[in-house]
Amino acid sequence: MKREKKDTRWMAGVALLAAIIILLANTPLGMIQLPVIKATTVHIPVILGGILFGPLAGGILGGVFGLCSLISNTMAPTLVSFAFSPFLSTTGLPGACKAIWVSVGCRCLIGIAAGWLWVLLSRTKIRQEIALPVIGFAGSMVNTILVMGSIYLLFAKEYASVREVGMNAVWGLILGTIVSAGIPEAAAAAVLVLAIGKVLLKVRRNVSK
Repeated sequence: MKREKKDTRWMAGVALLAAIIILLANTPLGMIQLPVIKATTVHIPVILGGILFGPLAGGILGGVFGLCSLISNTMAPTLVSFAFSPFLSTTGLPGACKAIWVSVGCRCLIGIAAGWLWVLLSRTKIRQEIALPVIGFAGSMVNTILVMGSIYLLFAKEYASVREVGMNAVWGLILGTIVSAGIPEAAAAAVLVLAIGKVLLKVRRNVSK
């Protein structure tokens, strides 16, 4: 009976965070349009899900985020949406598979990484006030580095074409995006994961009693 109750709480918690992800992904707060790419806050509930419910939940929630990103880039494309939507592939099936990896696969790894990092830091007895912002920052950077790194490795030629630059300039543009958008995004994630995570962890402890 206790196991069933725990499983029910797990499913309900994951479902609630998935609903929040979908809501954020369909509002200006979730996908902030920048000149070339869409900055996001949707990874926050993915990271929180990994912390609260474990790496599996984090991976599932990351997949929900990825599907929302895929749909968003299909319905409201930007210059680099070919790297996020298989329906906008310029290189057929290989490009479509690469786009699914960038939009969905990379996002699954956000929650998985956050979940395992929380497990690791919990075992070292690091205080929540330190662990939570570290995981928030790291989870956000996993998103940025994996996505932008995958674009560089898989779509460098197409990226150079849409940005109208030579191939030798692609790495500089990718790195510039990581620094200018990824680091501020990660700093905001650190603050939000600390503030929201402390409250949710306290609520979870009280519910489990």
